[in-house]
Amino acid sequence: MHDDYALEVRRVTKDFGGLRAVDTVTLSVAVGERRVLIGPNGAGKTSLFHCISGAHTVSGGEILFFGRAISRLPEYERAMIGIGRTFQISSVFLDITVLENIQLAALGTHPRKWTWWKRPDEISGLNDLCMKVLDEVALLDRIERKVSFLSYGERRQLELALALVSRPKLLLLDEPCAGLSPAERQRLFSLIKALPRTITMVMIEHDMDVALGLADRVTVLHRGRTIVEGSADQIKEDPQVREVYFGEV
Repeated sequence: MHDDYALEVRRVTKDFGGLRAVDTVTLSVAVGERRVLIGPNGAGKTSLFHCISGAHTVSGGEILFFGRAISRLPEYERAMIGIGRTFQISSVFLDITVLENIQLAALGTHPRKWTWWKRPDEISGLNDLCMKVLDEVALLDRIERKVSFLSYGERRQLELALALVSRPKLLLLDEPCAGLSPAERQRLFSLIKALPRTITMVMIEHDMDVALGLADRVTVLHRGRTIVEGSADQIKEDPQVREVYFGEV
């Protein structure tokens, strides 16, 4: 155990029948660090995220969160102790407003979530928290808008807000900029980069400009294994990365 690490993944494997999606991966993410995972499709990045968040149970190895073993904790308990995440595929409710979406997310980890006789805006402090988070993701002027009327980029901003409203210590971002226009991608990148260092961040990202512009360190996965790890500059120059990620030999 190391007090300086928010996340430790120790020789984690994940098998699906005869397929090994994650193969003895080890990584340590320091408190406040921005770590980016890159690699070609099928490298095991999202499967590893599922193991960290609790969506999948590991087949082997161990995961520690601020020194606490969490490999057997269910997903909802990991959310309660401070692990938040976004997903590759949009996961917002389209038929309600931006504010209603974030109120529901805030209630999920709120101590008074079972106070069914009160509306969310009647629970002390909850609305203030929602407004603060919506301000952080630049959506305050959209609070009464139904989500179906938001642009795709704004929906991605809302997904970030849903992950932030639980005030996570560790934030897992699974391709947050996927499908965005260059302008939308730059806007979301700026919002993510501005998040405080009180939040440790691990991000999967295919856009190399985004990935290397954000990362303190980069971990490259290929066929379920870690093949190289280092700073953004080291990764750009590494011949293995050029071969498996950029298709260069």
